[in-house]
Amino acid sequence: MDNYLDNCHNDGRIWRVKYAKSVVKGIGCLSEDKLETAYELIREMKMNGPYRFNWKNYSKLKGSKNKFHCHLNKGRPTYVACWELVDKETKLIEVYYVGTHEKAPY
Repeated sequence: MDNYLDNCHNDGRIWRVKYAKSVVKGIGCLSEDKLETAYELIREMKMNGPYRFNWKNYSKLKGSKNKFHCHLNKGRPTYVACWELVDKETKLIEVYYVGTHEKAPY
């Protein structure tokens, strides 16, 4: 059912996902399992867009209609990803943070 709903928003074009420089730097510090989880999130965004209701603690960030976050793992330290819907028409998303919950920019 979730896949069906996600695919309703997919007109056949894959979403483009760009990364802030800090993400490229920070993602190298993740353990292998958290890195794989982050890549899975990005794969899903490329196929189905920024709205990832199936991810733990997914939410729109307060004060913004185009910024979102979700948790990549349970426990401590908790790792999160934050992204922004940059342009809905051209299907562009920017991941601007991947790291610990404590240092997240929200």
